[in-house]
Amino acid sequence: MDEEDAMGGTETGGNPAPPPADPALLLADFVNTLDVESATDEITTPRGLAGWLAGRGLMPEGAGASDADVRTAVALREGLREAMEAHHRPDEADIPDDLEDVLAALPLRVSLAGPRPALVPLDPPGAAAGGLARIAAAVMDSVAAGTWPRLKTCQIDTCRWAFLDTSKNRSRSWCSMKVCGNRAKTRAYRARRRAPA
Repeated sequence: MDEEDAMGGTETGGNPAPPPADPALLLADFVNTLDVESATDEITTPRGLAGWLAGRGLMPEGAGASDADVRTAVALREGLREAMEAHHRPDEADIPDDLEDVLAALPLRVSLAGPRPALVPLDPPGAAAGGLARIAAAVMDSVAAGTWPRLKTCQIDTCRWAFLDTSKNRSRSWCSMKVCGNRAKTRAYRARRRAPA
């Protein structure tokens, strides 16, 4: 990926890194726990999910997760991927039913305690469900920041990497012009050359 496309949390001094300041980066990072191109998935086990959430400051180091948490996380991730895919066609955008079901099951409530209304998790700190609820709450934070409609997935079927479309006209189709954009343009060029005159 290009440097501008890299989105990931880091740990410092053994403590969890704080969640990214822009909730869109957290959402893209979460969707990208599955790298479609290499078929690697960071959250297929309770340990992997707990480590990923802890690494982004969404739950404490050493806290556990369950198989049910993994199923919820995967459903949330893939629902968010579909929603980001739909941002390429805003007039036709429809929220996937599975995503609605997962969001309805996450422990969230509205809080007026901060500078503005916010969604906050109901689960006690350390619960994986609470970490996943924080990811769901990041959708509303991203909407408030104006970045939600700019979250998209790469249009190359073998990639589908989540990215933040920072183009002025919001028309970016690929995660990286150097890699996926170049592949798409090369394929289109070859198809034109093969087409009958």
